[in-house]
Amino acid sequence: MIEFTIYGEPIAQGRPRFARRGKFTQAYDPPDSREYKKYVKLLASQNKPHTPIEGPVELKLLIYRPLLKSMSKKKKAAAVAGTLRPIKKPDVDNVAKGIMDAMTGIIWQDDKQVVSLQVSKFYSEQPRVEVQVTELDEQVEQLNLI
Repeated sequence: MIEFTIYGEPIAQGRPRFARRGKFTQAYDPPDSREYKKYVKLLASQNKPHTPIEGPVELKLLIYRPLLKSMSKKKKAAAVAGTLRPIKKPDVDNVAKGIMDAMTGIIWQDDKQVVSLQVSKFYSEQPRVEVQVTELDEQVEQLNLI
């Protein structure tokens, strides 16, 4: 199992931008998405396996958004306790997509290998994303050993 934490406010994968280069059109990531992916790639490379995973993968992401300054003390307490959850942007799927793209070629060969994805959003005083990658072949081997 591979676990690491991406500190800082999570940034969603932005819509691709397009630019004309002569007769060709080039697609590129928005600057915020591009920089966040670089940061995730750096953290992933510090926690990577010897070779990228080849089999099916389960990915769990716990997204911690910053507490809002406009929250009352009662709402802040509920948010920290986990009973009040964020329903504002960014969408969980867009955050997951950016992180999965960044880990391609480092943690796994291709993000199509992710066969199980669990993403949850919470509030926290310390914004971050906790990443947990489990190679499903390992789970099968562990079950066979029992």
